[in-house]
Amino acid sequence: MIILPWFTLFLMRKEDIKRLMPVGLFAALTSIIVVEAGQTLGWFIYGETAYPLKTPAYIFGLNIITTMWLFYFTYGRFWTYLAIDIVLNFGFIYLFHVYFLGSKGIFHEVGITPWENALYATIHGILTYGYQVWQKGALKQSERTRTHMQPVLAKPLPKAQGSPSEDDQ
Repeated sequence: MIILPWFTLFLMRKEDIKRLMPVGLFAALTSIIVVEAGQTLGWFIYGETAYPLKTPAYIFGLNIITTMWLFYFTYGRFWTYLAIDIVLNFGFIYLFHVYFLGSKGIFHEVGITPWENALYATIHGILTYGYQVWQKGALKQSERTRTHMQPVLAKPLPKAQGSPSEDDQ
């Protein structure tokens, strides 16, 4: 769940990895914040975690890579993204959290229902999509300003007014 998903990036072009890695990391960071807050608020309990963090290990692999692939196939088509995100959220929460991890005693939803958990995950997905829209705009702005800039060493030195030339010496 941590390492295996990363191998799928060999199937993605280098440019796409560079473009989508920020949104994957954003999704992981915000997921960690949600998990930490959820445990503090008593919404759910994880029996086993990635020591020393209280965060489940799948966030560091599966969450990042799934987000990147989802954006790879659906970015630019918000309603398609949202529909697939909702299906993935319900599948992940009901099949993985409740059925698989719950049956092994690793995960328990205490103060939240699976339905509410899926709703929060979908809201998280919408915010992640908004982040990618913002990120893409920021990258376009950066590319626009980068084309007009030159490194300082590449610019010619200005001739100073009144400075002696080689002929004067």
